[in-house]
Amino acid sequence: MDLNVVILAAGKGTRMKSKLPKVLQPLAKQSLLAHVLKTSLSLNAAKVIVVYGHGGEQVKSDIGTGFSAAEVEWVEQSEQLGTGHAVLQALPHLNEGSRTLILYGDVPLISENTLTRFLNEVSPGDTGVLTVKLPDPTGYGRIVRDHAGVVREIVEEKDAGNEIRKIVEVNTGIMLADSKDLQQWLPSIDSNNAQGEYYLTDLVKIANQHDVPVIGCRVKDPIEVEGVNDKRQLARLERLYQRKLAEELMIAGATLADPARIDIRGQVNISQDCFIDVNVVFEGQVELGTGVQIGPNCVIIDSVIGAGSIIKANCVLENAQVGEGCDVGPFARLRPGTEMKRGARIGNFVETKNTIMEEGAKASHLTYLGDSEIGRDVNIGAGTITCNYDGVNKHKTIIGEGAFIGSNSALVAPVDIGAGATIGAGSTITKSAKENALTLTRAKQLTIESWKRPEKNSQ
Repeated sequence: MDLNVVILAAGKGTRMKSKLPKVLQPLAKQSLLAHVLKTSLSLNAAKVIVVYGHGGEQVKSDIGTGFSAAEVEWVEQSEQLGTGHAVLQALPHLNEGSRTLILYGDVPLISENTLTRFLNEVSPGDTGVLTVKLPDPTGYGRIVRDHAGVVREIVEEKDAGNEIRKIVEVNTGIMLADSKDLQQWLPSIDSNNAQGEYYLTDLVKIANQHDVPVIGCRVKDPIEVEGVNDKRQLARLERLYQRKLAEELMIAGATLADPARIDIRGQVNISQDCFIDVNVVFEGQVELGTGVQIGPNCVIIDSVIGAGSIIKANCVLENAQVGEGCDVGPFARLRPGTEMKRGARIGNFVETKNTIMEEGAKASHLTYLGDSEIGRDVNIGAGTITCNYDGVNKHKTIIGEGAFIGSNSALVAPVDIGAGATIGAGSTITKSAKENALTLTRAKQLTIESWKRPEKNSQ
């Protein structure tokens, strides 16, 4: 039977105190809604529908950059009259002969594994409710079961008496039902409750009235169904999520100096014996080879780091390829297009962009290399820059194998430095330098004995 997923994402999020709609608030640098969409699409659903409302055009625009129109359908809830009313807007879009899973755009950490288990435990024809046991259930709708364990009712706290409020198993809001049942039952829900809203939870009572079993499936980890209503909850969920990601890295074999001081804002794939120091931030897709060491306060974005390489403190890598046995930093910045081959070194306060460092090449300090090809075993002296931009276009610098670039040199691209060439310190090179020869450009040194330093005006 086909599966529809309906994601409710119409809430305003007043308590966020933000112009940004609630479902666009960031968690690990992805919006809350993006987390839910990613999980929904992993279920191979025939259709994923987002019910939007407040800030709808912004929600559609921002989310649309990461998910195609073919993957997501958008349905507007112009008036926010409750969860039952929200799902009602999606009814015309549900596939016939299907089941519909209802998720929430502000409950971002529900996992594929939990939802797959939920889908398997609730048979077609039955109705399902995802539940969780909480030490303090205050504020949640309580799950009322009969002696056989079948869910008979969900009672919202504002409508609950003292005995019902003692129940610690609560509703997560996530439900599963046959689409034909939703189409039959939803129009009959009323708003006769303390909030004056159309509660989706009334489906449980209606299902029982139609002798449809309501299966309660309990979540193992409460973090998966924790919602976000304000910035405090958002920060709490961020820390819980980051701890979970840190534990996954450690299970995979990484050693973390402090699991509480690492941020993962994407996907990190590691090999064994990696060491990650404190305050490291990973973004996008990152791969770490065997024995990689990452020093403190580094930011690694969409980069691959080969086995045995060391990234020292305070480095920033973005769209960089670091080969095996390389040494980077401290305080180095590898910008997009940087590629280091085996054993290359980029030292402190060196910046690179669109640059290839061949095996054994090194730029140890205070250097800018842009649009460059640096040959094998080249040594770049301190203070060297490749002048790659003429104000309009970028140009390439090519340095041959074994060349030595003296300190404080400026290589004005486009320019070729021959293999084995030596560039004298302080030179500005505007023409190709011959291989295995010394090239330098210096004015004759003068001493002017009659020269005096300027003095302050006494007035």
